[in-house]
Amino acid sequence: MDTEPFLMSNLAQSQELDQRVIVAGTGPVGLIAALAFADAGFRVSLIGPAANIQDGRTTALMNPALAMLDRLGVLKPLAHKAAPLKVMRIVDATGRLIRSPVVTFRASEIDEHRFGLNMPNTVLNQTLADTVAAQPAIEWRKSLVSSWRLEADRAIAALSDGHEVESRLAVAADGRLSQARQAAGIAVSTRPYPQAALVLNFTHTSDHAFTSTEFHTETGPFTQVPLPGKRSSLVWVVKPETAQELTALDNETLSMRIEKKMQSMLGRVTVESGRQIYPLSAATPWRFAHNRVALVGEAAHVFPPIGAQGLNLGIRDIDDLIGVAQQNRADPGSANALAAYDFKRRPDILARSSAVNLLNMTLLSDMLPAQMARSAGLDVLRAFAPLRAFFMREGLRPGSGFSAVTGALRK
Repeated sequence: MDTEPFLMSNLAQSQELDQRVIVAGTGPVGLIAALAFADAGFRVSLIGPAANIQDGRTTALMNPALAMLDRLGVLKPLAHKAAPLKVMRIVDATGRLIRSPVVTFRASEIDEHRFGLNMPNTVLNQTLADTVAAQPAIEWRKSLVSSWRLEADRAIAALSDGHEVESRLAVAADGRLSQARQAAGIAVSTRPYPQAALVLNFTHTSDHAFTSTEFHTETGPFTQVPLPGKRSSLVWVVKPETAQELTALDNETLSMRIEKKMQSMLGRVTVESGRQIYPLSAATPWRFAHNRVALVGEAAHVFPPIGAQGLNLGIRDIDDLIGVAQQNRADPGSANALAAYDFKRRPDILARSSAVNLLNMTLLSDMLPAQMARSAGLDVLRAFAPLRAFFMREGLRPGSGFSAVTGALRK
């Protein structure tokens, strides 16, 4: 019996498996992960339903995330439907005994034209879905994963349509309740917050001047982010029962409440249709990769919507995972590769999530030491330009603030 054709067939199947990646989840982070792996030369099985193009929220993407979208051919059709973020401002609206000063961050202070772009999720999701559909290296299985089998040398996804897909590496982009994460045996530390976010868009009579303002209140942040024209998006964090009460208001009454909360800084406000409520929580896995599964996006980190960190952090997950996979092409899901990814992502994820959770807790706390610490920290940022520039650079690109300090010392 001639065994050469048999061996050649097995070799071809093994090579195909080595170069194929499963991406589970079709939210923005899953779509971006699929495009990034395809761009890096991998075959991608993308698993999940059609993209949600009815999502009324907006997403603020910072410059490094935009650079990745540009490399993937996604940014150009998005840019003219998004608003640049040139100024970001923090205002203490708590009314407490100890209040923080207003802190203003300007992109021009660190020689940037803008911090990033704010865009409607409907536009972002549709553009990503169209780009994925046009990428021949991506096979989009518009089904759900019914179960996972994670073996020593491969991950196998059993789909609800009866088919199976396998690869060396499974990318869990399937959200905060990730089924892939659970199958990999990765434990998660969770913390519910007594908060919910009311999300909507509104028009206003005054120009926003590409400025985003985050009002800090006793129940959490009230954040206005510019959209094209005289429009803005709003994330209003309140108690869950308050969110329900606000949602039940008629448009005129809610518009007046928002205008008053913003101290009329954008003139007359008119809310648009499409109010959404999201309960807030925090979740951090004990590890970020295990048993052929690597976590990205909300499968890897969940925290309150402060400082536009969510999807930007998820895109950094993808960028680092691609780098590790390219260095381990023979087996991108091996234990060594996943350990390298976990090691690379751990400092960034833990630092960002800890900072956001700590700031959120200081807003909720009635304890004077917590209020004093937050006030003192923001006052130092307001008064000391080099420190403010350091935090702005770090907010855009982790490590760039330290690089700028090192460069200055050398000069």
